[in-house]
Amino acid sequence: MQAQGENQADRYQGYPRKTKLRTYPENPADKTIKLGLAPYHSLAPKLNALQQKSDRISVEVVGQSGLGRDLYLVTLTAPESPAQTRLQEQLRAGIEEGQKVPSGLYKAPVWINNNIHGDEWEGTDGALRVIEHLATSNDRETQNLLRRSRIYFNLTANPDGRVAGTRQNNAGFDLNRDFVTSSQPENRAMREIVEHTQPLMMLDEHGYVENTLIEPTTPPHGQNYDFDLYIKHGYANGLAMEKGVQALGHPEAAKPEIPFRDYDPGVWDGWAPIYTAQYSMYHGAISYTIEIPQQVNRQAYDTLPATELQRRSKINTDVVESTIKTTIDYVDDHRGEPISNQVEMFRRGKAGEPQREIPDGFVPGFGPEDRYRTEFPRAYVITNDRSAPAAARLVDHLVAHDVRVERAEKPFTLGGKRYPAGSYVVDMHQPKRALANVMLEQGSDISAKVPVMYDISGWSHRLLWGASIDIYRNGPFQFNGKDVVAAAPTGNVDAAPGADLALTLNDAKDANAVNDLLGRGVELRRQEDGTIVVPGANRLAAQEVADRYGVRFTTAKPGGTALQRRTIAAAVGADELQALRESGFDVRTISTAVLNAGFDFSRIDVLFVSSGLDYTQLTPAAKAGLDEFLKRGGVVTRGSTGGKFNVDAKLLQATPVAGWEDANGVVNVVNGSGPIGTGALPHSFVYSPQWFTNLGAGVTVEQRYGTTPLASGHWRPRDNGTGGQADAAGQAAVVSGTSAAGARVVLFGTEPMFRNHPKGLYAQVARAIFWTGSR
Repeated sequence: MQAQGENQADRYQGYPRKTKLRTYPENPADKTIKLGLAPYHSLAPKLNALQQKSDRISVEVVGQSGLGRDLYLVTLTAPESPAQTRLQEQLRAGIEEGQKVPSGLYKAPVWINNNIHGDEWEGTDGALRVIEHLATSNDRETQNLLRRSRIYFNLTANPDGRVAGTRQNNAGFDLNRDFVTSSQPENRAMREIVEHTQPLMMLDEHGYVENTLIEPTTPPHGQNYDFDLYIKHGYANGLAMEKGVQALGHPEAAKPEIPFRDYDPGVWDGWAPIYTAQYSMYHGAISYTIEIPQQVNRQAYDTLPATELQRRSKINTDVVESTIKTTIDYVDDHRGEPISNQVEMFRRGKAGEPQREIPDGFVPGFGPEDRYRTEFPRAYVITNDRSAPAAARLVDHLVAHDVRVERAEKPFTLGGKRYPAGSYVVDMHQPKRALANVMLEQGSDISAKVPVMYDISGWSHRLLWGASIDIYRNGPFQFNGKDVVAAAPTGNVDAAPGADLALTLNDAKDANAVNDLLGRGVELRRQEDGTIVVPGANRLAAQEVADRYGVRFTTAKPGGTALQRRTIAAAVGADELQALRESGFDVRTISTAVLNAGFDFSRIDVLFVSSGLDYTQLTPAAKAGLDEFLKRGGVVTRGSTGGKFNVDAKLLQATPVAGWEDANGVVNVVNGSGPIGTGALPHSFVYSPQWFTNLGAGVTVEQRYGTTPLASGHWRPRDNGTGGQADAAGQAAVVSGTSAAGARVVLFGTEPMFRNHPKGLYAQVARAIFWTGSR
């Protein structure tokens, strides 16, 4: 794990690692002050002082937040020489290779993650108490503990949210939903921490659940886990934390809740790898989400007296401190078996062994409802067949998550299929095969297994990221490749000099290249199938963007109409805004309030509506301005807000129908031959799915739900029998057409930009924008 300005050799510099932290001006608006907690500007001075006082504390800057605030990794351990640090790294690497190590030599790593939700503050403050105790206490017990352990603290994972008092980071993302996507800088820093520290146990400190909540979770449990290596100590330390919290004597925390023991299936599940705790398990950690008891955020923050808020925060900080101390003590007392279990997890992966069957009663309460297993394939093969940028992006993403990928240096055959040199292979006989598989497998339809789910239930980088990926299930495996550090460059101009060049929109990088060329003033053409044509005279510019974005130009066919740069007025969520900007579009954010305050549509080409815009709530003047735009501009909508906007503004004759509101996951789709369906992936993503009925003349179905809509996820009918998969089967998921006023319109019932995750669907959105903005 590299601190700011650190090179690889510095990983072995020993401990302590002294960093003179930059300090920030006092900010009286910091939301923590009212609670009597530590404002962000107080953290660096506190840590600087502790580093001066103690040789057991090290502080490293492991990244910056979206607004540029430093992210602090604080390490507590007994001093180490560089040679001792190198030995610890060798032992850690040996464990990842499935090699047994003498537990007496290995310093047990524990990771405490704090304040990932910005308005759940007290994790940071409880951690500060433990940090100061470990750094300054002179008792023999503490000194011996730190000779045997390394305790890592991510002091505040979301400093921008901490200061502002928001759950999300400054970009509007819930960081505890982003781990397998890693779209945010704060998540990428946490990913680096967990990879390089390889903790035996970790806590993610949250709030607020009455009485306190301590994982492990209810079923469904992630089907890729070696759950037998987790649940024994996961449950035992959960019980230990419960006793520690009760011993505090706070009536508000007298009856902690352990979901595995106390909740019905699905209420607090361990299924998705989007959360800190569930993601960390793939790196060998026994992981917990902790929810402290007394609410001090949101309405409570605004309505309760400061004295009451501070009383509650004190209780919460006590609970955090207790869970951290209990966990550190538990690992120190049981260090041998968690180390052995981590070795065994990685050994099974490298050996390609199947998961173990876990008997009823393995721990109290374990039964058939807890059994979730998968069959790991022998390998995945990633090729450039559909989209070279998508393949390269996926490979780089896998490598960044510590998944091992090899690149073929010559052609090879696998499963009877011949692959060219340059293809990538993910050999599933590797230590972190579970993490590789949770990203690349399809997943499961778990609708019938649990009645509810806490959050999303389906994802798949293989199906939604746009690369071509084959699954080699089993059989002989003879492949010799070169380990990948970074994907090979993919940009190319494959056409004779002077010939016009064609670019197919298969990826956000393709859209980026188009928008880059348009920004340079290159006169592009758009053909009916969505292909973009670059005049042969602009070959040099095409070569530059090919190199920059990794896109591939081929020889163009004649024809096409002039394409201009599109400026978008977007009433969208934070995830969609980031995806649109990642695709290179010029986006101006709007809402009902913005339009009512007066908005100039004169430079807008396309209106995108999915959140925060209600046509019926517009003032007469705002409505008149919008209606005038709708005579010349294009419209793209998504979801219930978009469907309602279409009806209220009388754009297309298409009745939106809402599926079950909690339904979500990867869906099978059948593409039409219209401008948006052509070339789209055979899978999409939904969250609160929609479809369209009563289609008028001239409305084209671009995409339909398959006869079995859900590929993976959770989608049940409502209690009254409506809104289920059977109702959606074969229905129109995406439609296009032209309104009576002349606006080109595309309606999405799917979620093609959800949480910045389904990157292979961004091109479909780009095609919609380019088509609707063309007249």
